[in-house]
Amino acid sequence: MTTAGSVDEARRIAETLVDRKLAACVNIVPKIVSIYRWKGKVEEAEEWLLWIKTSTPFEKVRDAILEMHSYELPECLSISIEDGSPEYLKWLEDSGRTDAQNDPDSVKA
Repeated sequence: MTTAGSVDEARRIAETLVDRKLAACVNIVPKIVSIYRWKGKVEEAEEWLLWIKTSTPFEKVRDAILEMHSYELPECLSISIEDGSPEYLKWLEDSGRTDAQNDPDSVKA
């Protein structure tokens, strides 16, 4: 999960994560209001929430977000999936695989 300061940034992060197969799906929740403490002051900002659905190791997703994000300290949180429909969880797993990993005829050396 992360937030972005504009819809354009949220879309860019979401599309890049899906394009790089680091996420199967990213939901963008528009115009949330965040109230937070930053550098000793209470701040308020309009943000877009990104729910990133992936089976990719958190570190890879986090590093990609940090590479793309405009914030000095972007939110990068991992929430574990305890259970889900088997078909959805399989799709989630398969969506992060490369074409070679999805090809049943591909042989590892």
